[in-house]
Amino acid sequence: MKEASSDPQCFNDQMMSSLFKYRADLDIAKSLLTFVVNETDTLSYELLLSYLKACVKGGHDTEVSDVYEMMCARFPSLETAASSLFIKSFSKTERWREALNILQNINKVSLPSPRNYSKVISGAVMHGDSATAWALYDELTDMGNDPHQDTWEVLFRGGPREAGQEGSEQPGSGPQSEQQERLLGILRNMRDNQVYPQQRLVSTIKTWFESLPGQKWKGRWPTITTKGVCRCCGFVLESIQLTTEEYQQQKDVVMTNIQGKDVFKKTTPEEFNRFKEFVKQKPAFNVVVDGLNVANITTKGKQSETVLAVVSELERQGQVVLVLGREHMLEPSRSWDQHHMSLIQQKAHCFFTDNVSEDSSFLLYAALHSGKHCRFLSSALMRDHVKAYLPDGGSRRLFFKWQRGQRLVVDGCIAANRSVCFQSIPVYDTIVQSGDNTWHIPFEDSDEERTSCEVPQRWLCLTKTNKTVHVGRTVHS
Repeated sequence: MKEASSDPQCFNDQMMSSLFKYRADLDIAKSLLTFVVNETDTLSYELLLSYLKACVKGGHDTEVSDVYEMMCARFPSLETAASSLFIKSFSKTERWREALNILQNINKVSLPSPRNYSKVISGAVMHGDSATAWALYDELTDMGNDPHQDTWEVLFRGGPREAGQEGSEQPGSGPQSEQQERLLGILRNMRDNQVYPQQRLVSTIKTWFESLPGQKWKGRWPTITTKGVCRCCGFVLESIQLTTEEYQQQKDVVMTNIQGKDVFKKTTPEEFNRFKEFVKQKPAFNVVVDGLNVANITTKGKQSETVLAVVSELERQGQVVLVLGREHMLEPSRSWDQHHMSLIQQKAHCFFTDNVSEDSSFLLYAALHSGKHCRFLSSALMRDHVKAYLPDGGSRRLFFKWQRGQRLVVDGCIAANRSVCFQSIPVYDTIVQSGDNTWHIPFEDSDEERTSCEVPQRWLCLTKTNKTVHVGRTVHS
């Protein structure tokens, strides 16, 4: 076979890759290694890496350990791909602390990987070292990285020991209470950063609450009324609208930051000042439309036709509309019909930035300048802006809440000769919420299809009964 190969030099690597791809028996891969050693008296890094992938994929931990010893002996260092595979395998075994050492070595030469941290955190929790797990978690978040939901699931699964087990504490005392507070902090992190847990994670959270020693939590899967009332416990969810004070607070922070020097990395002071003067001379807008973003809602037809359909419906509703676009939209092309563009400019106020400008800052400025009533139409989540401009959890929470309450979302697809419809915005906020002895957590349903800017419809309701259960006795409050 090797002689008949079109590239005999790469035959061994290609064969090992094929064995991995088609999940061949590991003994066949081992026989290939033996063949190569007998033929060349050595094994290349690439061949061992392909073999390592097969071992990790199949859960062959003993073979992974053998490859590790072999590669460390043969090569002065390991690159990130191999290191990540060793972390993935070792984290599940008694060698998990070696995975920690490998992680620390990776971080010396490259950016940290949340996935690698998740694996090592899992290993620490699995082997009863919660202190190391939380130290790694803090290290990951302190570097500005977002933990994977797998990481959160691992931490919740490593939750409290059963009541009555040796070493368990009474509620509110000792390390167990500290651990509970750390895990509740994850829920607050979800709230501040508009994170919706996947169904598997939220089921783990439910199990964790219901197993808390000395407490009596019950989790259910409610529906929410149109007025924002939980049908299981009667809890009234928060309003989606910011108060006047909250709106002014988040407006001040965002407007100050988007006019700072960082905004000029994607535009120029002259262009942004020209835009501010433009906005000042116009009436307050009811809706600000991200033209390019809206143009890509559908892949059928001309992009200009899509924008025109949206703007025409907003004009029909009597809205004062601003369309933000790029200069290339004014140049004749297959995507941008100039008759459509002329009609758009008749129906809405328009501002076209330079083709390389970042338009999110323009959208935020126009919407916030127009007032609390102004809505915007864009599927962009603007998370980069949030990270850059809103460092504290409170500011991020208010910004995301403003987004959820003011974002218009097109309902369904946009097609020729069909009117454009917009989804109604709920009166309640879809975010993690807590009250007296209650938690309500919206989550991603694996069977639910939604765009990035739509909010989930499924909820977990957690309620605590009005009695505290201690081991061997019940105290009514």
